[in-house]
Amino acid sequence: MATVSGFEGLRHPRRNDLKQFAELFEPLFSASSDEARRHAAAALSQCLHVPRTVALQIGNAPISIAAIFLTRSVAIDDATLLHIIRSNGPAHATAIARRDNLSVHVVDALVERRQTGSVAATIASLAAPEEALQAPRSQEPDDARLLREEKLRSELKILALRTTHDVAAGPVIEPANPLHEALLVRFARTGEANLFAASLAAALSASVELGERILLDVSGQQLAMALTALELKPADSLFVLGSLYPDLAERFGGTTRAGILLSSLTPETSRARIQSWLLSEQETAPEHQSYLAENRGTDPRQTAARQVKTANTVSRQKRSFGRGH
Repeated sequence: MATVSGFEGLRHPRRNDLKQFAELFEPLFSASSDEARRHAAAALSQCLHVPRTVALQIGNAPISIAAIFLTRSVAIDDATLLHIIRSNGPAHATAIARRDNLSVHVVDALVERRQTGSVAATIASLAAPEEALQAPRSQEPDDARLLREEKLRSELKILALRTTHDVAAGPVIEPANPLHEALLVRFARTGEANLFAASLAAALSASVELGERILLDVSGQQLAMALTALELKPADSLFVLGSLYPDLAERFGGTTRAGILLSSLTPETSRARIQSWLLSEQETAPEHQSYLAENRGTDPRQTAARQVKTANTVSRQKRSFGRGH
């Protein structure tokens, strides 16, 4: 997630940035737990630029991980969508059918593969009477045939959307109330990271695990987004970031590094990003797992399982946040 967060912070990634991220992402994604991969897919679904190899890797993952990325990402080109449709089962095709503004080529691929279940049967019933009444296709005028095919594609898209559930509305993020503000400032001052994570999770109406994950981003960017989404007072946000991440308290020009970070964020974009994390957590994470979990299901695409560290080893290596007690 630190790798993903760093990439998210690049507003206009260069070609070299895209290449380096793709090289780093592939082994990390393969070694991570399902929960971590879901969070990564949800975060990258908001990015405007994603390397094609990364999009393919996420899109070819099990549907419980790939669904939100296939449904929402604007960074997937038609060639990648076509490859995913032809390489995976009906569930992946159904997720792609939920996308807005499907191109003619993608709709044609969905028709060809007939991977939308009941939609395919309905399309057959719609097309059969029309074909029985009309002359053989080879004898149809070109204009009439093209109009009929375009009508069929439109009906397919409508039916595909109707056969799937509507995308759930993003969770509502309310501004932090005075109690949550006071708790966040207090626990940041005392350096009690666990209590701070619990208070942050309560303010976001999220799980404690999500609060902990936000804190584990050592760049402070995820916490800055959360504080901005909660509309915490600017002075309190600066204090919290400087207390938990001492490097952000360093002076830089006429302000601090925390001030520069906060000035680059807006409540709207921050809420959208936090909502994607919350929605991913609600839809696909019934229970929390360690990010490098030993109980992650075997991925048949991997030739060999990778050994991971035990929970005790990982816990000993966690960074301590804040100042000493």
